[in-house]
Amino acid sequence: MSRIYERLEKCYKCFKEKIDFVPDVALVLGSGLGDFADGIKIESTIDYRDIEGFPVSTVQGHRGRFVFGYVGDVKVVIMQGRVHYYEGYKMEDVVLPVRLIKMMGAKVLLLTNAAGGVNRDFHAGDFMLISDHINMAPSPLIGENADELGVRFPDMSNIYDRELREIVRNTAKDLGIPLQEGVYIQLTGPNYESPAEIRMVRTLGADAVGMSTACEAVAANHAGLKTVGISCISNMACGITDKPLTHAEVQETADKAAPLFKKLIAESVIRLGGTL
Repeated sequence: MSRIYERLEKCYKCFKEKIDFVPDVALVLGSGLGDFADGIKIESTIDYRDIEGFPVSTVQGHRGRFVFGYVGDVKVVIMQGRVHYYEGYKMEDVVLPVRLIKMMGAKVLLLTNAAGGVNRDFHAGDFMLISDHINMAPSPLIGENADELGVRFPDMSNIYDRELREIVRNTAKDLGIPLQEGVYIQLTGPNYESPAEIRMVRTLGADAVGMSTACEAVAANHAGLKTVGISCISNMACGITDKPLTHAEVQETADKAAPLFKKLIAESVIRLGGTL
């Protein structure tokens, strides 16, 4: 048994001792969406601190717990807060929650985040369906491979599942919610990018930039977990406008967009669950 899988099993055992719930759909909530979980039919919750060996988020606005319950009739597990590479964690720690979600039994993963707009046609408050990503952070698959989860050299040609993307796209259309689509790039953070770095990522083909998500999607695909992702464009990236960037601005825009984002997420989850 690989060391990674052995550690996962310890976390899973700790979880099962406290909660008997098998989710179908998993959500990772980014900035501004944290209280989405408070509005569902909750069956159980567990703080990350109560799971042996589980990493704990240090970022303001990230609650740091799993919420188990129902969105409509769909059984869900929701991460209220994630951990980031910039917090000083190893990448293995950053993606451990996604791998644990797979062990819990989830079949679909919906990733959300607050991101900076790189595409000049975007505006703060837009939503972007992630069509693909560029990962500029270390790969979570470096080092020992967890053969129990996936192969050493996994294919990444359909990271954000085409069928799941079509479901979210149609959901937004039916709800009358404008939905951009594009490529997300993950940099390490925690500093915001320089104007030159934003020019670089535009040249590479990115439409939005952030400090999470891509590494989680890689780990999810490695483990056979179907993935879809949506970004809330919380600000335009450095150099796109002359305005200095602050975390307070990101949080404020994400909070303003949250009601519409929650509506999109809730209906998407119901429809995604209907495919299982």
